[in-house]
This record gives sequence, structure tokens and C-alpha cells, in this order.
Amino acid sequence: MPSPGSHANYGHGPDGPGPGEASRGGHDHSAVAASRIAALSLAVTAGLLVLKLGAAIASNSVAVLSDAVDSGADLVGGMAALLSVRISRWPADPQHPYGHGKVEAVSASVAAAIIAIGGIVVTVQAVRRLLGDEPEIDVGIGLAVMVIAAGANLVMSRLMKREAELSGSMALTAEATHLLTNVVQAGAIIAGLLLVLITDEPAFDAIVALVLAGYMAWTAVGLVRSALSEVMDEALPEDEQAAIVAVLDLHKDEILSYHRLRTRRAGATRHVDMHLAFEPGRTIEDVHQVADHISDDIQQALPGSVVVIHTEPEHPVED
Repeated sequence: MPSPGSHANYGHGPDGPGPGEASRGGHDHSAVAASRIAALSLAVTAGLLVLKLGAAIASNSVAVLSDAVDSGADLVGGMAALLSVRISRWPADPQHPYGHGKVEAVSASVAAAIIAIGGIVVTVQAVRRLLGDEPEIDVGIGLAVMVIAAGANLVMSRLMKREAELSGSMALTAEATHLLTNVVQAGAIIAGLLLVLITDEPAFDAIVALVLAGYMAWTAVGLVRSALSEVMDEALPEDEQAAIVAVLDLHKDEILSYHRLRTRRAGATRHVDMHLAFEPGRTIEDVHQVADHISDDIQQALPGSVVVIHTEPEHPVED
């Protein structure tokens, strides 16, 4: 598969510079639905935060407290996600000709920072508990609340993931991933509390909290890597680039060659830019009709993409 900046010649004729450009693209998924699911997640998170804080105080469990801290992080991250989803759907303007999609990378970075801070707080509390006195833990209250939290987060994670796939939103994808980690965390806390109940050893509660802190750190690193790839204008994944090349191959009898294929992503929007070479004698109408068909086919293969095609009678001399 050609890399960004490379070219492919189908062997139908010479190449050289020439005028012409076709641009097509846009989103077909409702931004309202994405905003609603983010708002719903925010409401559920706020409710769970209150529930977990009350349970942490009543049960004296540092593991439940760790999940409450994480819910606080979720609340801030969810607010950032909701805001970024709405901003990313703003149309392009003279100051932002490529749209506002990259704000979602900022949202993912905020979520990562909040998760990392929460992990540090949990680590400090768990270590203090292990090194100091180990108070009696009310296992029953902790178990009841964590079962409720696990169920709620599982449902929200699936809803968020489905909406993220439909909208292509990086912010919703990040939130769906983190909600799924909450389910894993709740399961670990439940296991730890059961060990406390069976062995009458409170240290298991703090140990589980430390494990969760490590998991939170790992999640934060993953979100940062994802955000950086977008900020640095990393090319689309290989399978998506292959889909673009497949469309060009289908039209190889209508064009001489293509080159300078470049791709990147900004939030839910994929940007595809390329040069197409045509036989010098063809009309402008004919050339643009072919370019429009190619653009439409790429958008069908990769929904939510903006395709810019430069048409020319032959390849230009590379700089």
C-alpha cells in the first residue's frame, strides 16, 4: 500500500502539472444523539459518585473510596467529553478551515490527566492504610453499592461504545473505554471485599485499591497515546488507507495515476487529500465527474470523511 506522499501509476500515459480541484465530504450522523448519550453518562456518573462516597464513609473501605475518587474523575472527564462532542460538530469557519474536531483530543487528554490524579490519590490512601491501623470494614454496604455501580457502568459502556462507533467520536470512544474499566474496577473491589469477609483480613481491601490505582495509570497512558496520535496528524490506520486505495483501484481505467495521498483524522472527521492525473485531452467536466465519483466512493467506504482531490493532466515534478 502506498504511504502518504507516495504515488501510484497505472501505466496509461505521461504525467505533469495542471489545474483543478474537487472537494467533497461531511458527516451524516446526528450530533444530537452523541450529545445525549454523553449527557446521560454524566448524570449516571454523578449519581454513582454520591452513592459511592456515602458507601465509602459508611463501610470504611479504601477500595470503595478509590472507586468514588474515580467517579469524580469520570464526572470531570464526562463534562469535558460532552463539551468537546458539541464543539467538534461546529462547522468549519475562516479561522478553523478544517473544523473543530481536534478538540476531542484535548478532551481525551483531560480524561487521562484526571484518571492519573485519581490513581495517585488512591495509592496514597491505600499505602497509609497498609502502614497504619486497619479499621473494621462493613463489607455488606460496600458489596451492595459496588454491584449496583458495576451494572450501571456496564450498560452505559455498551451504549457509549455503540454511539462512538456510529459517530466516530474520539471523545465518546475514550469515555466508553473508561466506563468499561469502571466495570473491571467494581469487579475487583467486589472480589476484595469478599476476601475480607472470608478471611477477616482488612489488608485485602487496601491491596485491591493499589491494583486499581495501577490499572488507572495504564488506562491514562493509553488515552494519552491516542490523543497524541491525533494531535500529531498521524495517518489513518492501514485498513482505512487500504480502503482508499481499493477505491482508486476500482477507477484505475478512468485515471492515469494518483500520488501525494495524504490522510489524517480530526475528531470524528477523516481528511483525505490526493492528486489524480488524467489524459491531457479530457474535458474539465469529464475529469471532475470522475473525481466526484471517486470522492463519493471513498465517503461510502469511510463515512464522515472530507475528500479533497486535485486534478491534473500529468504528475508534477516532485519538490
